[in-house]
Amino acid sequence: GSLFCLNSSRSSRHIVYPKHQAGHIGKQAGHLGSQAFYPGGQHSYLVPPAGTAGIPVQNQPGRPAGVPWMPAPPPPLNCPPGLEYLSQIDMILIHQQIELLEVLFSFESSNVYDIKNSFGQRIYFAAEDTNFCTRNCCGRSRPFTLRITDNVGREVITLERPLRCNCCCCPCCLQEIEIQAPPGVPVGYVTQTWHPCLTKFTIKNQNREDVLKISGPCIVCSCFAGVDFEITSLDEQMVVGRISKHWSGLLREAFTDADNFGIQFPRDLDVKLKAVMIGACFLIDYMFFERTR
Repeated sequence: GSLFCLNSSRSSRHIVYPKHQAGHIGKQAGHLGSQAFYPGGQHSYLVPPAGTAGIPVQNQPGRPAGVPWMPAPPPPLNCPPGLEYLSQIDMILIHQQIELLEVLFSFESSNVYDIKNSFGQRIYFAAEDTNFCTRNCCGRSRPFTLRITDNVGREVITLERPLRCNCCCCPCCLQEIEIQAPPGVPVGYVTQTWHPCLTKFTIKNQNREDVLKISGPCIVCSCFAGVDFEITSLDEQMVVGRISKHWSGLLREAFTDADNFGIQFPRDLDVKLKAVMIGACFLIDYMFFERTR
C-alpha cells in the first residue's frame, strides 16, 4: 500500500526528500550519486535515455518461457558484470516462491526468490545454499550463502551471512551480511545497530565506511498490513529509499513464509549500493519474517 512505483519511461528523479515530507517525491537540490557513497572511486555510471529498457520483452530466443526477463542494458562504465540491470531501475520487487514441502511437512527447505523490476520482468533469480540441518536447527538465525544469478545462469551477486546472535537484548555479535559482486569481491556490508527499542541497520561500502542507515518500527509485525524500513542519510534527516514488506494475503501469510518485498532507491544511485540494498532486504526477511519451526 505504501509502496510507490515510478515509471522508468519518465525522466530520472531523485527519491531524496526531507524526512518530514516522506510522501512527496520531487527534484531536490541534493544529488546522491555514486560519488557520495564511494568517495575513493571514480564511478561514472551513465544512464541511457529513459525508455530503452522499459518495454517488457516476451520470450526472447534463448530465454525461458513464462515470466519475461528484463533485456540486458548496455553496461555502464566500471560496472561489475551483471549489475548493469540495476543501472536503469529505481524499484525492485522480490517474490519468494512457495515451497510445497514446507506447507505439507513443516520442513524448512531452501528459499528461492524471483527478483523483478516494476514491469514484472525478472532481473535475477536467487537461491539459498544451505544444508538440511542448518535450516531446521538454526531457524531464522541460520548462516547462509544466497546466490543470485542472471538470465543465463551466471552468478552475479553472492550474499554471505555468518552465524550471529539474534537476540535484541544482546549488544554484541549482532547480525551482518556481506554482499559480493562478482562473487569473491565485496562491494558492501549491512550490519545491525543495537537499539533498545527500534530496528536499526547501517549500510557500509566495500571499505566498511558508513554510508546510509536503515530504520524500522519498534515492533516488526506484518499482520494485515505491510511493514516499511526507511533508508536514510547518516544523520537520518533525508529519506533516500525504502524497503517494504508487502502483505501477501491471509492464507499465504498463515500457511507459508513466502514473502513479498519492494525496494525503492534513486535511479542514478551507485549500482553497487543498490546491490547492497538487495542484501539488506534478504537480511531483514530472514531476521523478522522467516518462520521458526
